Amino acid sequence: MKIQKYDFGSIVIDGKTYTSDVIVFPDKVRDHWWRKEGHRLDIDDLDEVLEFKPEVLVIGTGYSGVMEVPEETLRYLQMKNIEVHVAPTREAIKIFNGLRGKRVVGAFHLTC
Repeated sequence: MKIQKYDFGSIVIDGKTYTSDVIVFPDKVRDHWWRKEGHRLDIDDLDEVLEFKPEVLVIGTGYSGVMEVPEETLRYLQMKNIEVHVAPTREAIKIFNGLRGKRVVGAFHLTC
């Protein structure tokens, strides 16, 4: 999966436009991704990601980087041997697109 374009509230992945937060797997996109606490990423919000068992998780925290990723979430992911990259969504997409040869998942907040 390749992310071709991102603007506030909109992302284009393999030619398809999404206007809700997404989780990008190597073979599919899960749109309408929502967290229990909208601007906070807790481990429970990543059940589908954890089932997939990625080597790398790239987290986009929004246009202005508003979504919080608590230390306990990061520690849990690292305990599961998942390499984690956290950045505002525009930068996170660059990281995501640059990772090849690994089992990579991207979780992107598109607004804020």
